[in-house]
Amino acid sequence: MQIDPKVTSQKDIYKILTGTVIPRPIGWISTISNTGVPNLAPFSFFNAVGEDPPHVMFSTVRTGNKNKDTLNNVLANGQFVVNLATEELVDAMNATSVNLPPDGNEFDYAGLTAILSVLVKPFRVKESPVHFECEMVHHYNLEDHKDGGATIIIGRIVMFHLSDDILLDNSYINLKTYKPMARLAGNNYAKLGEIFSIKRPFI
Repeated sequence: MQIDPKVTSQKDIYKILTGTVIPRPIGWISTISNTGVPNLAPFSFFNAVGEDPPHVMFSTVRTGNKNKDTLNNVLANGQFVVNLATEELVDAMNATSVNLPPDGNEFDYAGLTAILSVLVKPFRVKESPVHFECEMVHHYNLEDHKDGGATIIIGRIVMFHLSDDILLDNSYINLKTYKPMARLAGNNYAKLGEIFSIKRPFI
């Protein structure tokens, strides 16, 4: 079957993308408004984009041409923190996807602890074993959209925070103690399954 996105509903395109591009890492993005209101929300259109220097990206939809609080905050002050969710935090992470008013605090709503960052203003999730403090370096609005499109945010990591419990020698990560969560489609999530190794070919 061939599916032309130009004549396919946005809802169906979303289902196809989120059902095939799996599993996806979850960027649990914390920001802060110019009036000091903390915000925390999960985004599964998220990934690392390079290590030299280290950058990450996430994308937030603009349903009905309306920005999410996360996007408004990042555009206002150019900073965000990526917190990464684990098996133990999946319920709290899901709770922060609630649509609170702009003056609402998702940290409080989900029973999470907000702690200060070192170089940026947004708070970090104390319970998360991984935090990336980020400065926005670029944003891009998707063009030719049907219902508001999306905005891609690229940020440079200016500070890493890693729990000693997940850090091994030579900066490797212990997946047995880390236990990250991944996003599938609909209400579905995934844990790490069987892990295997394949060496790259060399000529």
